[in-house]
Amino acid sequence: MRKVTCSMGVSLDGYVVGPDGTFDWAAPDEELFRFVTDEVRGVGVHLLGRRLYETMLYWETTDQAPPLPAPMARQWARLWRELPKVVFSTTLSAVQGNARLASDGLAGEIARLRAERAEGDIAIGGATLASEAAALGLVDEYRPRVYPVLVGGGVPFFPHHGRRTDLELIGSRSFGSGAVHLRYRVVR
Repeated sequence: MRKVTCSMGVSLDGYVVGPDGTFDWAAPDEELFRFVTDEVRGVGVHLLGRRLYETMLYWETTDQAPPLPAPMARQWARLWRELPKVVFSTTLSAVQGNARLASDGLAGEIARLRAERAEGDIAIGGATLASEAAALGLVDEYRPRVYPVLVGGGVPFFPHHGRRTDLELIGSRSFGSGAVHLRYRVVR
């Protein structure tokens, strides 16, 4: 069965976006970029909330973006464009590229995707959508990339749904930049 994963950059104090709405502190260096790119190659479909979808639209039409060097940007843009995406939104009426609007609630979409004979993980992007998936008990693995910065508030990585979730560490990797990738399986 396909795993549902939640992989995001997160500050050491637990936020994916700082109190000012930015996440510039999570820009990957070349080593971390290669790691994230390889991780995305293992994704079969990416579920996104509206805000993350709109942020990532940039990659549907560009092959170069600061601060990534051109070859890295082209590689990422190509990978992102080819990746199937499901967008959850109550305000969008259409989406672009290799994306479709969700036709069911989050639990229904995940059940349908798990039942498909397809390869690759079901990745969830966007803190609000990931929090909803966690509250419904749908996340199988958390894969935070922890950056050495304290942002002091903002949008939290982990949901506050009022219940305990036990995790088992199944992998970790440190990067020269000081970032650390952690991989936890949800214990059921």
